[in-house]
Amino acid sequence: MIRAQKNIILNDLEKKIVLLVGPRQSGKTWLAKDIAKSFKNSLYLNYDQIKDRKIIHDQSWLDNTDLLIFDELHKMDDWKNYIKGVFDTKPESMRILVTGSARLDIYDHVGDSLAGRYFRHRLLPLSLSELRQCAQDSNIDKLLERGGFPEPYFASSITEANRWRLQYINSLLSTDIFEIEAIHDLRAMRLVFDLLRNRVGSPISYQSLAEDVCVSPTTIKKYIQILEAVFIIFSVTPYSRNIARSLLKEPKIYFFDTALVQGDDGAKFENLVALSLLKHVHAKVDCNAQEYALHYLRTKDGHEVDFALVNNQAIETMIEVKLSDEVISKTLRKFKTQYQYTAIQLVKNLKKEYQEDGIQVLKAEKFLEQLFL
Repeated sequence: MIRAQKNIILNDLEKKIVLLVGPRQSGKTWLAKDIAKSFKNSLYLNYDQIKDRKIIHDQSWLDNTDLLIFDELHKMDDWKNYIKGVFDTKPESMRILVTGSARLDIYDHVGDSLAGRYFRHRLLPLSLSELRQCAQDSNIDKLLERGGFPEPYFASSITEANRWRLQYINSLLSTDIFEIEAIHDLRAMRLVFDLLRNRVGSPISYQSLAEDVCVSPTTIKKYIQILEAVFIIFSVTPYSRNIARSLLKEPKIYFFDTALVQGDDGAKFENLVALSLLKHVHAKVDCNAQEYALHYLRTKDGHEVDFALVNNQAIETMIEVKLSDEVISKTLRKFKTQYQYTAIQLVKNLKKEYQEDGIQVLKAEKFLEQLFL
């Protein structure tokens, strides 16, 4: 299949370097090589390959190369200054695409020598929206069961999908996390990972997790940051106009692989919606340069709405997620009455859509298919 971001990336390559980041095995290398088919003399170089590494260090590609693809380049010392030098001295006809996973995204968030020289694109697992745009089978139950990573989603059987997942997680927890920081207690890290699988959609208490794992809250916070850095989980923080205050409040944790979620079907469904909304938000930022963010709403007395799409730091839409409950959430009504934000309740198993008191009750699959990406 052709990934939905392909044409946008091709257009951006005409102007700047493109950094393509996202979870391992989300399809970055496949997409990069698919993009290469649009060029006459492309060259794919993987820093993990010894022969490719020598070409990279010596800059010994042919002068007529029109697309340079660097994979895993973040493992090279001072890779940003290296790319800056290549970009600043390249022939006019050469384009540069850099792909990578966790560390590339981390470096993108700090001031560096690449400022003003690149566009970032985040490639996340498949969503209902992207599957629809690419004329593929967009089955919400299949996404819930297998997750949106291409290999397990398109696997010939659920057994093959589960075998992929076991190897994938073992690789992330035994190899990739050590690229971020040395972990002295891998058992504790694995326990945090397992506990989070059962707490999807609930505000996370570092103190509570610390007591369960027998480590300090500071260690728990560090482990969660590492799991985020390697794209295993992502956090959704409560909305606040004061950004610093929002970051201090308890986040909710979700997984990039929905099939990893343990617990009831409601938790798995909420995770799928969270990931779909995150992908939508990233696309708004990366492709349209709009200042979008994903948060949730929570008052001091514990009233909560699952998600809030935020545009330019102002709430655009409130979203409550239900597996089967067609009755509008009391909390959603409360927020709608008090603040008059656009309010939607998404229901997976909904017989008929309706609107009441300005609140839309919609079929989740239909809504998610219509997102930007």
